[in-house]
Amino acid sequence: MRYVWVLCILFSCATIAQQKEKDAVKASIELFFEGFHAQDSMVIKSVLAPEAVMQRIGEDAEGIATVVPQKISAFLKSIVSIPKTTTFQEKIMSYAIQIDGNMANAWTPYEFWRNDAFSHCGVNSFQLFKEQETWKIIYIVDTRRIDNCSK
Repeated sequence: MRYVWVLCILFSCATIAQQKEKDAVKASIELFFEGFHAQDSMVIKSVLAPEAVMQRIGEDAEGIATVVPQKISAFLKSIVSIPKTTTFQEKIMSYAIQIDGNMANAWTPYEFWRNDAFSHCGVNSFQLFKEQETWKIIYIVDTRRIDNCSK
């Protein structure tokens, strides 16, 4: 019976530690979006690894799926140049986070709103690595669509 309790305690400790890491991954992504909504490139950069990659799954002129690369510097410049008269919000609908050691993946369905009107929806996929005690984003890929959204 004593061994059962020891196993339960060990399992509980492991579960608590895993949840703590998932919360830390989520906090890095939330900080990314805080910077995004505040148009603060320094906050965004604080959670990006220096070699971070950003891509979007899109379509070419014939409607064939393609991967569209985006330079982080161009993304940051576009965010800070949005006129202050334009409001925008990317609403994260949920988080599905998986972790293996110092690597994490977060799947985040979202809705994007511009000037209080629905614009589009999709999914972000974040890849992160744990640099010392901080989860840094190394890769972001997203989808965008205007139909089949659950708003």
